[in-house]
Amino acid sequence: MKFGVVVFPGSNCDRDMFDALSQDMNQEVIMLWHKDRDLSMFAKEDCIILPGGFSYGDYLRCGAIARFSPLMQSVIDFAHQGGKVFGVCNGFQILCESHLLPGALLRNSHQKFVCKNVFLKDTDNNIFKIPVAHGEGRFYADEKTLDDLEDGGQVIFRYCDEKGQVTDASNPNGAIRNIAGICNVNRNVFGMMPHPERATSEVLGNTDGRKILKDLLMSEELANHLA
Repeated sequence: MKFGVVVFPGSNCDRDMFDALSQDMNQEVIMLWHKDRDLSMFAKEDCIILPGGFSYGDYLRCGAIARFSPLMQSVIDFAHQGGKVFGVCNGFQILCESHLLPGALLRNSHQKFVCKNVFLKDTDNNIFKIPVAHGEGRFYADEKTLDDLEDGGQVIFRYCDEKGQVTDASNPNGAIRNIAGICNVNRNVFGMMPHPERATSEVLGNTDGRKILKDLLMSEELANHLA
């Protein structure tokens, strides 16, 4: 299995993701320039990652311009063919703008950029401490879309406190229903606002991100090998 990390003008977490996967998790990683189109070196079992940052300066709307970059057309096709695609922070915004994921990411409810560690809970009630760093990370969707996400088990992470309680106080941006990450119906496209790639190093004192990356993106055989 290998990973491709897309680099847009304004990406600033692409190298963080590269280092997390290649150095902390010993995976093969290929950097992909946004003007390229060729993804022929990737199989359906591989994963394309849209990293965090400020693609195209966040002009117009976060992720709105990146959605039309040449490589994104190939990424969309890759996802529709069953390939794995993962977006973090700005990458999550791009996935929503590309309609690979439902909903939208709006300006934080307190109108401030937030940068700190938060706690997340997955569908198995595992709790992770993961950094966030965003100004427009408030997930929003209409009630029917939200109910469909809930019914389909597509809400993969919620903001919570360190005991796993989902509360308003533990929500860093006002995201509706404390949603921090979702996936598509086919469970091959994933998006989340927190940055797991910033929590994979023992040097930084936090490796919670490793489990998130393994569980979401890697085959069961590979994940077990890295456990």
